[in-house]
Amino acid sequence: MSVIPFPVRDEAAGWRPAELRAVVDACAEPIARGDLSGCAHGQTEAGDPQLYVLGPAPEQECFLCISRLGRNYVLEDGRGHILFEHDALDVLAEQVKGVLSRRKGAILARLVAVWGAAKETFEEKVEPVMAEPLEAVSHVAPQLAALI
Repeated sequence: MSVIPFPVRDEAAGWRPAELRAVVDACAEPIARGDLSGCAHGQTEAGDPQLYVLGPAPEQECFLCISRLGRNYVLEDGRGHILFEHDALDVLAEQVKGVLSRRKGAILARLVAVWGAAKETFEEKVEPVMAEPLEAVSHVAPQLAALI
């Protein structure tokens, strides 16, 4: 009797084309807009495949990290916090799209906060000086204020 060895499928060997296609398709729109610069492959210390979604150039910091641990997919933010964990690839792709769309809202919220802080600073510091130009001149150049 002869034994025929079947090839053992190693799930941690790397990403399958369908997996890569699903994740890259989820990131396609932000990459086209320039919000993200692309994706990079890697692996965990145990050899499980990872995919890094990179932020805009030139920094290209890690924005999202997607790992396949056995049959489960783990979605982490760039700081290593777990955002989502599931065994279905299509559910993971939807979560990636959701995270990427929330990023745009977070940037807008930061811009509004910066605008509010700048406006408040202007109203408290610059407007009073502009309202009394003679007083401002007397503080900056007292000799010049005597001539006016």
